[in-house]
Amino acid sequence: MVWTVPTALVFAGLAVLLIAMTIWGRISPPVARRGFLRIETDRGDRLYIGLISAAVVLAGWIAITDLSMWLALGCALLVAVVIGIWG
Repeated sequence: MVWTVPTALVFAGLAVLLIAMTIWGRISPPVARRGFLRIETDRGDRLYIGLISAAVVLAGWIAITDLSMWLALGCALLVAVVIGIWG
């Protein structure tokens, strides 16, 4: 894998996201609830499921279509946000 600036930004963003979730968890402990996923999850679980789902959307987009990757990124972020809020 070639380490480019976009690759470094992705990993730095994930590190910042994990640090922010850790601080948020210390300030306000997560509460498990049920959403449309039909399993009891807290915000960390929904973050993990959202990130995995976004990766699946991006990989599927690359495999199926030849359209803009910006549109794929928008769809993946939308999936992750929906899971994070209502999952």
